[in-house]
Amino acid sequence: TMDGVAMAAAVGPVPEAVGRIAVLCASSGDAPIAAEAAFVARVTGTEVVRVEDVGGSRIRPLLADPSLLDDVDCLVVVAGLDAALASVVSGLTEVPVVAVPTSAGQANTFGGFSALLTMLNSAAPGVVVSNIDNGWSAGVFAARIARRTASR
Repeated sequence: TMDGVAMAAAVGPVPEAVGRIAVLCASSGDAPIAAEAAFVARVTGTEVVRVEDVGGSRIRPLLADPSLLDDVDCLVVVAGLDAALASVVSGLTEVPVVAVPTSAGQANTFGGFSALLTMLNSAAPGVVVSNIDNGWSAGVFAARIARRTASR
């Protein structure tokens, strides 16, 4: 199994999906990291729903259909310049949120550090933060939550 956007590959059969996560991507610049998180969750046996381009100024789709956030076991929010998206999403649902800061974006001159600090300083409950551009770890963590939740 390969994913060109995530630049990742897995060898062997993909297990049957247990649990469900959603990966939210703030902008197209964050897409490779979001794809990485989705890929690793999928190949470890978790159903993945992708929601693209839902940065701060484009959040209406999430507000129009709140079930999108509540019908999953865990949410992964990938954002660079729109790093506050993780806090906003956490305020809209009780589902655990894994925030992934990225180094993407023309104005993001500190290599993702400002996004990391924004996510770490969030006052929203239920948000954990992975390292900068670490979609892999976020995908593994979210998949573990989803599989464990679904198996109970």
